[in-house]
Amino acid sequence: MKITICGSIAFYDEMLDAKNILEGMGHEIDLPPAKIKNENGEEIDVKEYYRIRKENDENWIWERKREAIKRHFDKIVWADAILVLNHPKNGIEGYVGANTLMEMGLSLHLSKPIFLLNEIPEISYKEELLGMQPIIINNDLNKIC
Repeated sequence: MKITICGSIAFYDEMLDAKNILEGMGHEIDLPPAKIKNENGEEIDVKEYYRIRKENDENWIWERKREAIKRHFDKIVWADAILVLNHPKNGIEGYVGANTLMEMGLSLHLSKPIFLLNEIPEISYKEELLGMQPIIINNDLNKIC
Protein backbone atom coordinates (compact mmCIF):
# COMPACT_ATOMS: atom_id res chain seq x y z
CA MET A 1 0.00 0.00 0.00
CA LYS A 2 1.13 3.59 -0.65
CA ILE A 3 0.84 5.56 2.60
CA THR A 4 1.48 9.22 3.33
CA ILE A 5 2.36 9.96 6.94
CA CYS A 6 0.77 13.08 8.41
CA GLY A 7 1.14 14.89 11.72
CA SER A 8 2.94 17.73 13.40
CA ILE A 9 6.54 18.32 12.34
CA ALA A 10 7.24 18.11 16.07
CA PHE A 11 6.78 14.35 15.50
CA TYR A 12 9.27 14.15 12.60
CA ASP A 13 11.55 11.61 14.32
CA GLU A 14 8.53 9.41 15.01
CA MET A 15 7.52 9.77 11.34
CA LEU A 16 10.93 8.45 10.30
CA ASP A 17 10.57 5.51 12.69
CA ALA A 18 7.09 4.69 11.36
CA LYS A 19 8.36 5.00 7.78
CA ASN A 20 11.11 2.46 8.42
CA ILE A 21 8.73 0.00 10.08
CA LEU A 22 6.09 0.31 7.38
CA GLU A 23 8.63 -0.03 4.58
CA GLY A 24 9.86 -3.17 6.32
CA MET A 25 6.29 -4.45 6.07
CA GLY A 26 6.32 -3.84 2.30
CA HIS A 27 4.48 -0.50 2.15
CA GLU A 28 5.60 2.48 0.06
CA ILE A 29 5.82 5.55 2.29
CA ASP A 30 5.99 9.31 1.82
CA LEU A 31 6.18 11.97 4.49
CA PRO A 32 6.85 15.68 4.88
CA PRO A 33 10.20 16.85 3.47
CA ALA A 34 13.33 16.60 5.60
CA LYS A 35 14.60 19.94 4.25
CA ILE A 36 13.03 23.35 3.59
CA LYS A 37 14.68 26.26 1.77
CA ASN A 38 15.33 29.30 3.93
CA GLU A 39 15.10 32.95 2.86
CA ASN A 40 18.43 32.60 0.98
CA GLY A 41 17.35 29.47 -0.88
CA GLU A 42 19.62 27.27 1.25
CA GLU A 43 18.22 23.99 2.54
CA ILE A 44 17.71 23.74 6.28
CA ASP A 45 16.44 20.87 8.39
CA VAL A 46 12.63 20.83 8.63
CA LYS A 47 12.86 20.81 12.43
CA GLU A 48 14.98 24.00 12.26
CA TYR A 49 12.37 25.57 9.96
CA TYR A 50 9.68 24.57 12.48
CA ARG A 51 11.65 26.30 15.27
CA ILE A 52 12.18 29.44 13.17
CA ARG A 53 8.50 29.50 12.21
CA LYS A 54 7.46 29.49 15.85
CA GLU A 55 9.73 32.46 16.63
CA ASN A 56 9.37 34.71 13.54
CA ASP A 57 6.81 36.20 11.22
CA GLU A 58 8.80 36.83 8.05
CA ASN A 59 7.21 36.51 4.60
CA TRP A 60 9.54 33.75 3.40
CA ILE A 61 8.36 31.54 6.27
CA TRP A 62 4.74 31.68 5.12
CA GLU A 63 5.69 31.23 1.46
CA ARG A 64 7.45 27.97 2.44
CA LYS A 65 4.53 26.97 4.63
CA ARG A 66 2.14 27.36 1.67
CA GLU A 67 4.49 25.36 -0.57
CA ALA A 68 4.79 22.61 2.05
CA ILE A 69 1.01 22.36 2.47
CA LYS A 70 0.47 22.04 -1.28
CA ARG A 71 3.29 19.48 -1.69
CA HIS A 72 1.89 17.38 1.14
CA PHE A 73 -1.58 17.51 -0.41
CA ASP A 74 -0.02 16.09 -3.60
CA LYS A 75 1.42 13.24 -1.52
CA ILE A 76 -2.04 12.50 -0.14
CA VAL A 77 -3.45 12.39 -3.68
CA TRP A 78 -0.66 9.89 -4.57
CA ALA A 79 -1.33 7.65 -1.56
CA ASP A 80 -3.82 4.85 -1.02
CA ALA A 81 -4.22 5.92 2.62
CA ILE A 82 -2.81 8.25 5.23
CA LEU A 83 -1.39 7.49 8.65
CA VAL A 84 -1.82 10.29 11.17
CA LEU A 85 0.70 10.31 14.00
CA ASN A 86 -1.16 11.94 16.86
CA HIS A 87 1.18 11.83 19.82
CA PRO A 88 0.81 14.06 22.91
CA LYS A 89 1.59 17.73 22.26
CA ASN A 90 0.68 21.02 23.94
CA GLY A 91 -0.84 19.12 26.86
CA ILE A 92 -3.24 17.25 24.53
CA GLU A 93 -3.17 13.47 24.32
CA GLY A 94 -3.52 12.41 20.68
CA TYR A 95 -2.86 15.91 19.33
CA VAL A 96 -4.20 16.70 15.85
CA GLY A 97 -3.30 20.19 14.65
CA ALA A 98 -4.84 22.41 12.00
CA ASN A 99 -2.63 21.23 9.12
CA THR A 100 -3.27 17.61 9.97
CA LEU A 101 -6.99 18.28 10.19
CA MET A 102 -6.86 19.74 6.66
CA GLU A 103 -4.92 16.69 5.43
CA MET A 104 -7.46 14.38 6.99
CA GLY A 105 -10.24 16.38 5.32
CA LEU A 106 -8.57 15.99 1.93
CA SER A 107 -8.22 12.25 2.52
CA LEU A 108 -11.89 12.04 3.44
CA HIS A 109 -12.86 13.95 0.30
CA LEU A 110 -10.74 11.60 -1.81
CA SER A 111 -12.32 8.55 -0.08
CA LYS A 112 -8.96 7.35 1.24
CA PRO A 113 -8.66 5.48 4.54
CA ILE A 114 -7.40 7.55 7.46
CA PHE A 115 -5.40 5.56 10.00
CA LEU A 116 -5.05 7.34 13.34
CA LEU A 117 -2.22 6.12 15.54
CA ASN A 118 -3.92 6.94 18.86
CA GLU A 119 -7.40 7.78 20.13
CA ILE A 120 -9.20 10.92 18.98
CA PRO A 121 -8.25 13.77 21.31
CA GLU A 122 -10.52 15.85 23.49
CA ILE A 123 -10.30 18.97 21.35
CA SER A 124 -12.72 21.63 20.09
CA TYR A 125 -13.06 19.93 16.69
CA LYS A 126 -13.51 16.40 18.03
CA GLU A 127 -16.84 16.10 16.21
CA GLU A 128 -15.13 16.75 12.86
CA LEU A 129 -12.54 14.07 13.65
CA LEU A 130 -15.28 11.62 14.66
CA GLY A 131 -17.18 12.42 11.48
CA MET A 132 -14.17 11.46 9.36
CA GLN A 133 -14.37 7.99 10.94
CA PRO A 134 -10.63 7.32 11.12
CA ILE A 135 -9.40 3.80 11.75
CA ILE A 136 -7.81 3.96 15.18
CA ILE A 137 -4.91 1.52 15.35
CA ASN A 138 -3.91 2.09 18.99
CA ASN A 139 -0.20 2.46 18.21
CA ASP A 140 -0.10 -0.88 16.34
CA LEU A 141 1.21 -0.39 12.79
CA ASN A 142 0.39 -4.03 12.04
CA LYS A 143 -3.28 -3.00 11.92
CA ILE A 144 -2.67 -1.06 8.69
CA CYS A 145 -3.94 -3.16 5.81
